[in-house]
This record gives sequence, structure tokens and C-alpha cells, in this order.
Amino acid sequence: MRIETDFLVIGSGIAGLSFALQAANSGKVAIVTKRDISESATKYAQGGIATVYSDEDSFDAHVDDTLVAGAGLCHEDVVRMVVEEGPQTIRNLIEWGVKFTTSGESYDLTREGGHSARRILHAEDITGREIERALVEAVRQHPNVSIYEYHIAIDLITAAKTEGVSPEENRCRGAYVLDIKNGNVCTFSSRITLLASGGAGKVYLYTCNPDVASGDGVAMAYRAGATIANMEFMQFHPTTLFHPLAKSFLISEAVRGEGAILRRRDGTAFMEKYHKLKDLAPRDIVARAIDNEMKISGDDSVFLDITHEPADFVRSRFPNIYQTCMEFGLDMTKDWLPVVPAAHYLCGGVYVNSNAETDIPGLYAIGETSCTGLHGANRLASNSLLEAAVYAGRAYIHASNAIRDVQHDLSSIPEWDSRTATNSDETVVVSQNWDEIRRFMWNYVGIVRSDKRLERAMHRIKLIQSEIQEYYWNFNVTSDLIELRNIATVAKLIVTCAQMRKESRGLHYTIDYPDRDDVNGIKDSFVKMKF
Repeated sequence: MRIETDFLVIGSGIAGLSFALQAANSGKVAIVTKRDISESATKYAQGGIATVYSDEDSFDAHVDDTLVAGAGLCHEDVVRMVVEEGPQTIRNLIEWGVKFTTSGESYDLTREGGHSARRILHAEDITGREIERALVEAVRQHPNVSIYEYHIAIDLITAAKTEGVSPEENRCRGAYVLDIKNGNVCTFSSRITLLASGGAGKVYLYTCNPDVASGDGVAMAYRAGATIANMEFMQFHPTTLFHPLAKSFLISEAVRGEGAILRRRDGTAFMEKYHKLKDLAPRDIVARAIDNEMKISGDDSVFLDITHEPADFVRSRFPNIYQTCMEFGLDMTKDWLPVVPAAHYLCGGVYVNSNAETDIPGLYAIGETSCTGLHGANRLASNSLLEAAVYAGRAYIHASNAIRDVQHDLSSIPEWDSRTATNSDETVVVSQNWDEIRRFMWNYVGIVRSDKRLERAMHRIKLIQSEIQEYYWNFNVTSDLIELRNIATVAKLIVTCAQMRKESRGLHYTIDYPDRDDVNGIKDSFVKMKF
């Protein structure tokens, strides 16, 4: 099956949907998403979206907070651009139907760790769900948008691979996509392709990401020849609910922003010995502090305490978190919440310029799939939704102009060739390798690393990748196999970048190089496939 479109969008979170809504004004848009269109990391974002929306705040203050959190690796020009374009981006979201929480006649602004002012717009404590709702409704109503749910991209189609052109003449021409429900592979031909498939939390054993976060966009871009950057910087959210029945439920940063205190089991508040901001310290500091406290005590978790705040305030400010915790027998107005760190946000990704262009013409990347230079070595809370929405607009402006120069014949793209592949009766290979990758990534390439741990991880990933490669070419593709192949690729990229950085900075902490190196340390770590 062949589908021709002007814009192919892979992913359906705030990044992909924001771009699609704008691109639909310039041509036909196809959105490919591997589950229901609403199933994305955006849907689970609780805290909010950061922007300067108060006279008591300033662009300079937001820029400074972002630079401090980024531990010296943020690209300051990018930070200022995103911050200054933030307010208009918020207005766009509001025009598309997003309803942020108000206080009187103005929007209710909250504060999170690392922020020096209240600048987080939110929709109660289900901000992402509200943004996703509004954007999904808008794209469903647009006549130029076609939505392909339960379709998973396999690989990008490039002129270098299909036509044998030189790297200088290379161009992305779409993607091969598996229709999960019927098992057929579709050829999506497009003049512009946008990767907005989210992050890669499922590379780790413990994550607060949804199951769709298997690093698909990063892996596909790497295999196509795009530059990948800063993959060593995986952010671990400090406070994921620790409960046997809770599947990766996040306790928002905003809970600490409203006064919650981290405590040991004996009640001791411990963050003051790790950072002057105590419980409002940047996430990397908090995650390492919790990890250290758990190792010292031998406990399975630490505890988040907001019982000293008025019960009515807690219930009204965090209705979703309150209700979910109650379902697990925890009343956060009376009980301390057991919490542990979990893989949360990938600060690296496909390297792009200020217009979201990769180094493959016709291919753009935005949102968590991309590395823009905004986050540096550690993302400031609630900057991710902002970045995704800002870059969606910039990508649209550039792509809508660039598409006019695309003249190639999309019908010449070859169909998917399954060769002699057959259906597999050895799916245990997929589940075994999936589990093994996630376990050794957690143990060897987690919050605290070392040279030996990274060496062991690299040794294991190379063996597993050879098994996956053989399996991939012998059997028909399935969504599980595609995701396994992608998490293996992303795992290797994370380890490779971690081995390049001989210092501790931001989210990358190694016991062999515990200090930050501002003299000899590398700025950004780049990886590119050699053909």
C-alpha cells in the first residue's frame, strides 16, 4: 500500500500535533502514531508548561534558570529564542482550545524545582491530558489531516538508500510503516518528514514514561545517517510512586513546588545537605540524593511529605494525583508518599538547528526526539512542553517554504521488500532481549555510572544487537520487534555518548570522573553512523 502526502508526521504528542495543525494550512498531512492518537508522553505530563506570563517575572530570569539547570551545556541563543517565543506559543495553544487553570481573572501560575519565579501554566495537575485533548480535537476536525492509528514507523526512506545518491544529494522521502493490526507494511511517500515520536524511557527498567517511549525517532534518524547528540543525558525523575500496583505513576515536580518535603523513613528531611535550594533543587541533584539515601539506608524508597499543607488545598491543587494515590490506599493529605527515581526525559536526541532541521534534507525533528541545545545537561522542569510547541511552529515556517523546492517523483519510491522473511515461532527471543537491555541499562548506565559499568553495558549491547539483526532479517516485522530493535539502538547510543564524556555534569554522573571539567571537557557529544 502506498500513501502520498506533503507532510508526514511521526508521533502524536504536543510536538507532532502542533506541527500538523499548522502544516495542514499548507498541504496534506498524514499523522502516524503507533497506538491511539492520544497515547503519548504529553498525555501524562502533570506539572505544566513554563513561560514568562507575569509582570513579576522576566525573560532574563527564565533564561538564567534554564542555563543554571543545564550545567553549562545549554546553547544560550537557543534558550533565549525559546523563552522569548514562549508567550505567543501559549496564546496559540489557548486559541486551539487548551484551557489552563485560572485564578480570578488571570491564569494560575505555579512554581517548580529550579525556577526562581511562578511561571508554570497548568490545567490542575493534568496539564498534558488537557493539551492532548484540545490538539486531538483540532486535528480530527481539519480536512487536510489524515490520522493513521496503530501504525508504527519501521525506517525512514532516503534517496541515499533507494537511489544510491551521494550524501550531498541525500534527502528524506518518507518512511516504511507497519500497520500493526493487519501486519502489512505501507510506503508513506512525503516531501517533508517530521519526527515527533517522543523519548526513550522504555530503554530503562524503571520509567514513568508510557509504553510507546521506545526511542523510535532517534533510532530511525541514526540509521538514516542523521547526527545524534548528548544521549548520555537521560533525566531521572526523582519522585515516581513506589507501590507494587502502581505502574510508573509520576508524582509531579509541582508537589515539591508547593511545599512538599523529601524525608527518610525516620522522618529526617535530607535535601538541605545536598543543595541550598533543598527540595526545590534541580532534578539531577534530587535524583542522585534520593539514590544515595536509599543506598545508605537500604530502604526501597524515600518519602514525599505534603501533610503539613491544608488538606483542601492539596486536594484542589492535585486532584488527579490525590485520587490516584487514594486508589492505592495512600491519602497524601495524611500519608507520606513512598517515591523512587525513574527514567523520565531524554535531553539528547536528533541534532537539529533553530528551524528543527536535521542534517538530512527534508527531515525535521522536534520535541523529546530532538536535541536543540535548550536543555543542555539537564532539563529545567516544564521546559519540555514549551520547547516542543515553539519548535513545532519554527519547523512549520521553515518546512512550508522548503516544500516548494521539492520536485522529486514520490511514486518512484520502492515498496517494502520482505524478501524471504517468515512468521516467527521464537518470540521469546524478543521478550528476553527486551528485558535484558532494560535491566543492564538500569544497573550499568543509570543515575550513577563508572567506566567498568559502561564497558559491560557496551559488551552486552553489541551481542544483543547481533542477535536482533539476524532475527530482524529472517522474520516478518512486528511492533514488538521494531521497538526492540529501536531500544537496542538507543541503548548503544546512550552508552557511546556516556563513554565519550570524561567528567560528571548534569545528568551524567560517573564515579571515575566525579568533577565537572570546564577546561578539557567536550561541549556536546555527537554520534553519526558510518556507511
